[in-house]
Amino acid sequence: MPHSSGSLPTRWLRTFQPVAAPRLRLVCFPHAGGSASFFRTWPQQLPADWEVSAVRYPGREERIAEPCLTSMAELAGGIADGLAPHMTPHTVFFGHSMGASVAHEVAALLAARGVAGPAALLVSGRAAPHRLRRLSTGDLTDEDLLATVTRLGGPGAEVLGDPELRDLVLPPIRADYGLLEAYVAGPKAPAVDLPVVAYFGTDDPGPTPDDVRAWSELTSVRCEARAFPGGHFYLVPHEAELIRDIRERLSVLASRV
Repeated sequence: MPHSSGSLPTRWLRTFQPVAAPRLRLVCFPHAGGSASFFRTWPQQLPADWEVSAVRYPGREERIAEPCLTSMAELAGGIADGLAPHMTPHTVFFGHSMGASVAHEVAALLAARGVAGPAALLVSGRAAPHRLRRLSTGDLTDEDLLATVTRLGGPGAEVLGDPELRDLVLPPIRADYGLLEAYVAGPKAPAVDLPVVAYFGTDDPGPTPDDVRAWSELTSVRCEARAFPGGHFYLVPHEAELIRDIRERLSVLASRV
């Protein structure tokens, strides 16, 4: 059955195709240097009564005039503040790379506040928080940082060769990498009592498959892992397969809530 009406708040979220009474809401968290538009093609591949929103980090796209945030506590706290009044039992979080960590922290914050958190947490291309390795990007030159990003093969990497466009995308990339460098949850990583699905690319140069599967150690509920061929951004060429997997998993959930 459909659930509560009204779209989620617009300051922190872009809702691509608002649904009056969505049966399920999928909130997506972008990768480092990424933006909400990364998920713009997802709604067309999901049921019409599901609503897809993407988190809008400060310092890019519509919020480009705002300063980027370099603290996980500040970023996750702001998102949690924006989402808390609008959370429902049929909201699910999906986060890729840095977005997986942000989604996890937001879910943990909501739970700590006694707010109904997401019904499930879908993480992608990210080691479990207690298995993260500290980055050392703060001393990198702009060229070296951009080379690091380019090696991951993310969407839009070609614009990094254009000096004018590079000046626009570099600040959020550096800010996000600074945030990740400072963020090491370690053994204090908060547990979440909700189902977790961990996706990863088999050739990802970052987290190992074991690092990704270790998300199972942070939930008392079930955790499943699914591998796709490809590197860190496996979800670009395999978008249709990933969304099909998400749709199948969440269709069961949507029928229960």
